[in-house]
Amino acid sequence: MAFSVVMPALEMAQETGKLIAWRKKEGDSVTKGEPLLDIETDKAVMEVEAPADGVLAGITGTVGSDIPVGQTIAWIVAPGEKLPTENKAPSPAARGRTESHAAPVAATATEASPPELAKISPKARRLAKELKVDIANLRGSGPGGEILASDVQAAAGATGAASEKKSAVEVPSTSGRLMAERTTQSWTTVPHFFVTREIDAGTLNEYREKLAHEIEHTHNIRITHTDLFVALASRVLLKHPRLNSSWTPEGIRHHDYVNMGVAIAVNDGVVATVIPNAHTATLAEIARQRRDVTDRARAGKLRPADITNATFTISNLGMYHVDQFSAIVTPPQAAILAIGSITDRVVAVEGEPVIRPMIALTLSSDHRAVDGARAALFLEELSEAIREPQKFLV
Repeated sequence: MAFSVVMPALEMAQETGKLIAWRKKEGDSVTKGEPLLDIETDKAVMEVEAPADGVLAGITGTVGSDIPVGQTIAWIVAPGEKLPTENKAPSPAARGRTESHAAPVAATATEASPPELAKISPKARRLAKELKVDIANLRGSGPGGEILASDVQAAAGATGAASEKKSAVEVPSTSGRLMAERTTQSWTTVPHFFVTREIDAGTLNEYREKLAHEIEHTHNIRITHTDLFVALASRVLLKHPRLNSSWTPEGIRHHDYVNMGVAIAVNDGVVATVIPNAHTATLAEIARQRRDVTDRARAGKLRPADITNATFTISNLGMYHVDQFSAIVTPPQAAILAIGSITDRVVAVEGEPVIRPMIALTLSSDHRAVDGARAALFLEELSEAIREPQKFLV
């Protein structure tokens, strides 16, 4: 049985993906789950795995081209199996001959076509509308003269430079633009509300110091406060299903697992990576996964599983000495937890002023799925877990 290899949809609002490289050649044997190709989306460069065992055949996806989501770009067949006739593609050699003969005709047709019929990717068309770039004046750099998003960005930058001689205008990267789109959509469509709690983190610090030495010695991995919050929050979330739910057109969808999203800063924005099944993972496993996915994010080599299916998100800015902040919910998730820095403050303990290491947690919630009482109860139990982490991490 033949399996189609299609351009996957890995992100919200994704219309196309750019094919960066094939890891296998036509006729090579492939194994299900091994890296098959690299694609670039608005967020990052990611590896796509083979969907089945077999032989790679019928490659139609051209490296460097923007391809619509869902389009078949190759097939995986059994040895000796023929391609489905309705999707059969010519061999690479035949494609080369066809393209070489067809190129002059295509060029002539493009030149003779009216500007509104110029080939342009859906992503580039949307970007051109946002940046107010006239596509009729653009010359595409893609296959067959197709106008790509990069062509639109370059034109927008040139227009900005010409019209704004006194100040430079920065054109956002594709990932930066997508982040702007998503946060705008969330902020304008999700009814946010915020609950903040300040907690004594002294016991948590002591617990981390104790475990950090042990785990670093046995697993050669460093435990961070983020790792502890992922472990504690994921365990508490199982007792508060509304906080670990998704808002859908059909209603509230509950999850009996916690795929913890962790916001990570990269060169041109923020990526929300995912630690799957964090509620059952050990601290060492969470730390290793968090380190590995952070390395891939900053190298632009994220895999689809690294950014999909999160049920809740943590954003920690404590390492940047931020006391407190509010984060924007990532739909369809119901909530996100913002973590500030641990700072010595004067607080009252049994009526006396003492200096304690305090931390502020702010929970942002979608009011369609979560109400104030549920949010407060979640923060109350999370506060207990921070004060007595050994009870929750056994």
